[in-house]
Amino acid sequence: GERYTLLYRKSNLSVNKLDDLNRILIACPVVGEAYGYKESFMDVFTIADPEEAKAYLTFWSDCVMGTMLSPFKRFVNMLKAHWFGISSYFDNKGVSNGVLEGINSKIQLAKRRARGYANINNFISMIYLIAGKLKMAYPHETL
Repeated sequence: GERYTLLYRKSNLSVNKLDDLNRILIACPVVGEAYGYKESFMDVFTIADPEEAKAYLTFWSDCVMGTMLSPFKRFVNMLKAHWFGISSYFDNKGVSNGVLEGINSKIQLAKRRARGYANINNFISMIYLIAGKLKMAYPHETL
């Protein structure tokens, strides 16, 4: 019944939950070791320098591989498999593809609404109309 106590960061726990956490960590040393590795992994996101962050992650991975915690070892293997993407995250912090995902969502909605276009040029025109932020106000004269 203490799953969320272990999932939350130590800094976000209430006083009562901190007491529960300390009780768990004393009673179960293996859980305590795993919790320590979890907390120390999250520290990588507070490091501002990209090279230092990558070095810290490498050091953390080496430390984990020296333990008997097989779920953490599988996690480290996954990190190594995706190292290029993870290292580029640290190199390009703050860059996101959220805008592209939003535009793609609008395009997919237009495609679904039309239930298929008979002509690819019509579909491309609809993409420009939706995602191009065209000003379609009707011009009129002022008197």
